[in-house]
Amino acid sequence: MAKSYILTGLDIGSSSIKALIAFKKSNSSDFEILSQVSEPSFGIRRGVVVDIERVSGIIKSVLDKAQKGCGQEIEGVFVNIGGTHIFSTSSHGTVVVSRADQEISQEDIDRVLEAAQTFSLPPNREILDVLPREFIVDGKKEIKQPLSMRGVRLEVETLVLCAFSPYLKNLSQTVLNTGFQIDGWVISPLASSKAVLTSREKELGVILLDIGARTTGLAMFKEGDLIHTVILPIGSGHITDDIGIGLKTDPDTAERIKLEFGSCLLKGMRKKKRVKEEGSGEILVFTQDALGKIIDPRISEILEQARKEIKKSAGQEIFPVGVVLAGGGARLPKIKELAKKILKLPVRIGVPRSFFPVPEDPALSVVCGLVLQRWESQQEKGSLGLIGTIGSKIKKIFRSFIP
Repeated sequence: MAKSYILTGLDIGSSSIKALIAFKKSNSSDFEILSQVSEPSFGIRRGVVVDIERVSGIIKSVLDKAQKGCGQEIEGVFVNIGGTHIFSTSSHGTVVVSRADQEISQEDIDRVLEAAQTFSLPPNREILDVLPREFIVDGKKEIKQPLSMRGVRLEVETLVLCAFSPYLKNLSQTVLNTGFQIDGWVISPLASSKAVLTSREKELGVILLDIGARTTGLAMFKEGDLIHTVILPIGSGHITDDIGIGLKTDPDTAERIKLEFGSCLLKGMRKKKRVKEEGSGEILVFTQDALGKIIDPRISEILEQARKEIKKSAGQEIFPVGVVLAGGGARLPKIKELAKKILKLPVRIGVPRSFFPVPEDPALSVVCGLVLQRWESQQEKGSLGLIGTIGSKIKKIFRSFIP
């Protein structure tokens, strides 16, 4: 008999806090969206909580509204970890196989992954997880699963995800103050990739670029593995700031202009637009060309920073699938065309898969990815309870990104 589950994702972003509650039957491949709530966020800078009390109040409001919207009570949520403090680094581990018959056991695999964590970190940094990229048995490389193989020496090449400990503690306390449990964590670009990328794309080679309000998450996949991730300190909210300064208007009007009239590649278009300003009520007149001259440099800067990061980290790697754009910034008209020009790769806009009603909004990629990650973690753990004790190390929840 099919079981039913209620799954909740909580996306704590710089411009908004989103909650999504979904219904899933164990014999169904789709997730039904029961409730979806979003409120403006305050007390968050570049994805990091700086005002615990204020953010806790917004989260409580969002989750309460989400519960009322679907008539279902929730206890725990899956939460994203954002901010430019997140970084990844490569590491290597080596152990001698413990069994006399030289058969590699799960204990040997656990030991070599522990060995890969024995390197020094700067103060107040901690390891989120260690993701194996390949195992090496007696010099033989490119092994994905060494369990039950025979050998004397077991090595592993890993990607280690790290973060700033005080920021993690702030985030944990912020959510727990609301009275809801934390079921698990996922860094924002990986949550987004879970919702908008396919396994085939990850196998062939693909780059996710999630353009948020104040940060842009980058995640690179090859042969099914995450090979690099970073969060850049720039996002679509900076476009709003530029519009406000360039057109000499208030932030609310600037955001409305961006959403209603904003587009890449507007230069040379002389058509005039008129907007009533939020504060004064006066009519603001501007040309599309003037708006384009404000938007294009900033979005080009975001894409150029991404291009440099890809070039620095990818080496000789080729990404046949190209780039998938997600996040609120991906809604900007003509951004795909500009991204193709700057990144010199195929580009598509990514929207969440496996949900109904279908959320045709790239800004929902993180919160939908959190729901998908919660489901996979439930399958692995066999329950929807809290994964471990919050307050210790961030738990091993990134394993699902390994094939």
